[in-house]
Amino acid sequence: MCKLLMNPSDILRNFIYIYILKVIQGFGISKVVDSDDPNFKIGDLVTGFTGWEEYSLMQKTEQLKKIQPEDIPPSYYVGLLGMPGFTAYAGFYEVCSPKQGEYVFVSAASGAVGQLVGQLAKLHGCYVVGSAGTNQKVDLLKNKLGFDEAFNYKEEPDLDSALKRYFPQGIDIYFDNVGGSMLDAALLNMKIHGRIAVCGMVSQVSYTEGIKNLFALITKRIRMQGFLQSDYIHLFPKFLEFITSNYKQRKIIYIEDMTVGLENAPDAFAGLFSGKNVGKKVICITHE
Repeated sequence: MCKLLMNPSDILRNFIYIYILKVIQGFGISKVVDSDDPNFKIGDLVTGFTGWEEYSLMQKTEQLKKIQPEDIPPSYYVGLLGMPGFTAYAGFYEVCSPKQGEYVFVSAASGAVGQLVGQLAKLHGCYVVGSAGTNQKVDLLKNKLGFDEAFNYKEEPDLDSALKRYFPQGIDIYFDNVGGSMLDAALLNMKIHGRIAVCGMVSQVSYTEGIKNLFALITKRIRMQGFLQSDYIHLFPKFLEFITSNYKQRKIIYIEDMTVGLENAPDAFAGLFSGKNVGKKVICITHE
């Protein structure tokens, strides 16, 4: 199978493969160049969990899905229409249980998941604020992705005060992609019966302090829930139909950050931890 695209953002949990001489794995788009499986013919485009390599031998073909990109970029099947997009969809609608008019905060809001969460919240009639790590990303959130407000957390000496400034009435929903000090500040600013969807904890890579404000879960009766998109896999067809329709109607925008060349994948992957990517990071292995 000839590899076209790969997604580096889910690689951390497989990083140990480097030390046991196995190929790093991740979600990717591939073109079938040979097949003895009657469900897949030469030339088919498929998406699934594959290796960081130019050619892969796929033995568990039941895990692959055929795709027909039509007028949607094939790379979107590892982003908007793939695991990150479905994570945003399931986390927002199933975990956050949103109501029209609620106040929503999204951290890492310009990333693969966060950018879609904010747009889904706007489509649902919510007020949305996002945080990001550069002024360029803040500008994208407000002027391209439709967030009501956004701020650069690196320019905020006091995150609690920043959230009080953007949410004087309090936060109904916090979609947490980072954990750490941002989660601590959000806990202080949640409304009674607020909901927190715990999607990611990237700050824990370097964050050495514990979360101090968990007592707010009790006093404010907050529901805080971790989740995996695979918990809601039965909703995937509904997700595809909903997102595809809204994308074609230009109600949803998706931003990618594509790096070309397998040899550049390690640097691209490392850049995820310092916020160098703008949008969904994708590695293009080869062009058709």
